[in-house]
Amino acid sequence: MNRSLLDQLKEMTVVVADTGDIRAIGTFKPRDATTNPSLITAAASMPQYQSIVDDGLRAARRELGSDASLRQVVSLAVDRLAIAFGLRILEIIPGRVSTEVDARLSYDTGKTLAKARQIIAQYEAAGVGRKRVLIKIASTWEGITAAGELEREGIHCNLTLLFGMHQAMACADAGVTLISPFVGRILDWYKKETGRSSYAPDEDPGVLSVTQIYNYYKKFGFRTEVMGASFRNMREITELSGCDLLTISPPLMEELQNTRGPLPRRLDPEHARYSDFSKQTLDQAGFERMHQENRMAREKLAEGITGFSKALETLEKLLEARLARLEGKQMLAHAAKDIFLVYDMDGDGLITREEWCGADAVFDALDLDRDGCITPSELATGLGVL
Repeated sequence: MNRSLLDQLKEMTVVVADTGDIRAIGTFKPRDATTNPSLITAAASMPQYQSIVDDGLRAARRELGSDASLRQVVSLAVDRLAIAFGLRILEIIPGRVSTEVDARLSYDTGKTLAKARQIIAQYEAAGVGRKRVLIKIASTWEGITAAGELEREGIHCNLTLLFGMHQAMACADAGVTLISPFVGRILDWYKKETGRSSYAPDEDPGVLSVTQIYNYYKKFGFRTEVMGASFRNMREITELSGCDLLTISPPLMEELQNTRGPLPRRLDPEHARYSDFSKQTLDQAGFERMHQENRMAREKLAEGITGFSKALETLEKLLEARLARLEGKQMLAHAAKDIFLVYDMDGDGLITREEWCGADAVFDALDLDRDGCITPSELATGLGVL
């Protein structure tokens, strides 16, 4: 067998690029792509995307006028940049791009609905139809409720930060288009909880969780697609071959592309029909009860929302500094220092993956020496200060 694992994987699973790097998307040719504020932050620090960022900031300034504060201009620019990167990505992929609702709205159904409709309106104004966009929303009860209403309006959703079966059940009942269970973050929690340094691929708690969700959906015929996300290693990916979709960072896609050998299908809808499940329908009380009983899901959801919110705040700080520099002020180095302090929770001068809490692909990109920590110089380099 002389074919790459990536080529074989694409025959049974839709591969999604977990990056805002348009060049990487062009290299690996996934069908879909997903992006978020921390991925945009990473892409915005790359020289080839400076013009997109600067044009977005200047356009927001022109629209709001010279009297508007840096913060007001940046708030408008953040939304526009998410759409701008999404539009560039859609030019080179045949499928869909996921665009994230502000994670700070995760417990507010009404504001989530308003933001999602605003995102779709901007895509439609640019000539992109609803079928090519997924609105990414955190899997809180409020987020799932909003997603159900959006789906009824023909706005398709990607429910993220999903760690428990109760979240998956509620998403299926709401008729959402796609869910993103976080494989690697589940593994992280169990390693910390048990003190184990590793799990065999077929015992990996994240892999087992996605397998359980996939089999439940296929057994009962739910149309909601399962997209495994947040991978720590290549073996987690190969253990989920056959999953509807898998969103993979460029380094792991490269590893899959460079590895040869057979890739058997692990998840199969026909096998799922014989799995041992009882169908459940959850109301809010049942969801909240199961959420409280699942400490892993409860802690990782809260942590993820905090991390995604920080990622947006990081992008806002970076853009404020970039706008100030465009307008003749120098703030970028100071912004990099402030951003580092936000993530270095224990003040030891290093940002660990656990402290980061943002997109795993961005952590990997900033961790230049691959030692599992980000130093001030690595962050500064990534933000274009050094």
